Amino acid sequence: MGNSARPRVTPETSDRSPRLEIRHIDRIFGGRKVVDGVTLEVLPGQVTCLLGPSGCGKSTTLRIIAGVDRQDAGEIRIDGQLVCDTVFRLPPERRSVGLMFQDFALFPHLSVAENVAFGLSGPKAARRARVEALLDRVALGRFIDAFPHELSGGEQQRVALARALAPRPKIMLMDEPFSGLDNRLRDEIRDETLQVLKEEGAAVLLVTHEPDEAMRMADEIALMRGGRIVQQGAPYNIYNAPVDRSAAAFFSDINVIRGKVRNLLTETPFGKFLAPGMEDGSEVDIIIRPQHLRIDFDRNGRGPNPTPGDGVAARARVQRARFMGAESLVEFRMDHDGSVLKATVPAVFLPAPGTPMWLTMRRDRCFVFPAQGAEGEDGGS
Repeated sequence: MGNSARPRVTPETSDRSPRLEIRHIDRIFGGRKVVDGVTLEVLPGQVTCLLGPSGCGKSTTLRIIAGVDRQDAGEIRIDGQLVCDTVFRLPPERRSVGLMFQDFALFPHLSVAENVAFGLSGPKAARRARVEALLDRVALGRFIDAFPHELSGGEQQRVALARALAPRPKIMLMDEPFSGLDNRLRDEIRDETLQVLKEEGAAVLLVTHEPDEAMRMADEIALMRGGRIVQQGAPYNIYNAPVDRSAAAFFSDINVIRGKVRNLLTETPFGKFLAPGMEDGSEVDIIIRPQHLRIDFDRNGRGPNPTPGDGVAARARVQRARFMGAESLVEFRMDHDGSVLKATVPAVFLPAPGTPMWLTMRRDRCFVFPAQGAEGEDGGS
């Protein structure tokens, strides 16, 4: 499914070679592979996100690319030129790689201008012109002679961006760069940063554990788990064609309905579901996100008229309803087995506990996977 998704091709990138190539990278600590066969390409001007839970190997991969850690297998190329393998290793300062981290790492004793100019060489006038141009681009020109402690967190982040871009790196590596910002600033700073990076044309590799951030910024997402890239593709494809139950659950809450396969079909309270490729007698998990459950009021014990694609309606009672701001979250206890399913509804919808209702599932929004673990893990019910 998602592993077959290809990078998004645009007129700007269709005729370009990869700026960054990572081939079969391994990193072993204490006999355990924390990075396991990672292979990835990033084009000039493309933002690729390494997305995954803490400890999955994202930051280690970034450190290997930057040259501050060594791989145990594999190679890295920039613009087709070998940067490192298990024998050859180009020093970090010669890789044309910019770095941004969550702590900004500004020098407190240097002014904003001196921080931005720190990695620059050449004539003084040219360095000053580059600093002024970058600070104007991130709307900080008036702070050119200020010191980091005089700036807000968002302003410090923009200074760190300007400093990283000053030497015109071919590749920008970003490790959770926005996690130190409060929610009020985060979206604004992310959007501003993305615009500047696109204008500079660097190949960007962003590390984050937040799916919303990856969806907002990335042209391409590489989903990591246990040191491996388990799925890669455009955000739309990753979200709508998850490779397995865990991939689906990483991006949102999910409902899980467990069933058993008989003649390629799985019987559920919502009707029969196709389970192609599954062996008879095996258990499967049918996954549906809360926003794709359809809710209808109970009409004296009669369900709604069947809608093509929605299958059979199943009766449930409201257990709890909460208003979440942009939507309402309603939890239902199913009549047939007492399990709990969650549904989201736009705006305000707060039916009283105990209210009988009917639920239907959009077949085109369901995923069928081999049964995984115990019920309720990965955000399921």
